[in-house]
Amino acid sequence: MKIQNEISLEHKKYIQAVKSKKRKITFVRIIILVSFFALWEIAGDLRLIDPFLTSTPSRMVKSLVLIYKEGTLFQHIFITCAETVFGFLISTILGTLIAIILWWSDFACKVLDPYLVVLNALPKVALAPIIIFWAGNGYRSIIIIAILISIIVTIINVLSSFKSIDENKIKLLKTFGANKTQILLNLILPASIPTLISTLKINVGLSWVGIIMGEFLVAKKGLGFLIIYGGQISQLDMVMMSIIILCILAYLMYEIVVLIENFICKKIY
Repeated sequence: MKIQNEISLEHKKYIQAVKSKKRKITFVRIIILVSFFALWEIAGDLRLIDPFLTSTPSRMVKSLVLIYKEGTLFQHIFITCAETVFGFLISTILGTLIAIILWWSDFACKVLDPYLVVLNALPKVALAPIIIFWAGNGYRSIIIIAILISIIVTIINVLSSFKSIDENKIKLLKTFGANKTQILLNLILPASIPTLISTLKINVGLSWVGIIMGEFLVAKKGLGFLIIYGGQISQLDMVMMSIIILCILAYLMYEIVVLIENFICKKIY
């Protein structure tokens, strides 16, 4: 009983230490963020920086209130978020399915490997004018651009994970009479979950990049449109405000992926 009590006390101390460390990290993060915006505001007020070129937090808040009063703020945010989520989901699911097909067929994998390398190296923005002609001047073009930016990375990462599975484990399953579907479902996919989660995290950033690039080119609404429009009319407060909103949204989307990761890890481990 004494040993159990000692273990229990040590465990409680460890949990408290972990929680304390997390609180300290959160506190320092908040201090850094608040200090950054405070110094930014002070530097603008003292004219150490040009507030017209760099804006200031107070000027961004005024711009935010102005757009909110116009009744279009949440419309712009919703459109960009919806496009990003669609692009993110489609590129992740489609990229994973293509990776499964390439793992399934070694012949197809070897044939398409150089094409994947070329497509990965190709600047996807170069395809944007063609996509606009094909898909039209609207949200479909924007989503397609986002998909093109992240789908190749998804295919390469997931396929590399599939190929890195120990061949001895695959041979062992085959000796027990497992077919390819059973190997995929019981070995390949479970073993590749960490890579799949990492790919989701990468795709969060790539999806936002793709959507904003698409909105720069063809959008009439959305945060990307606000950035371009603000630059055209020399309203850099609107530009900086839109960028800050994008940072917040991208962070929230990343945290959602982290929650999914924690949920899956609890279920598996």
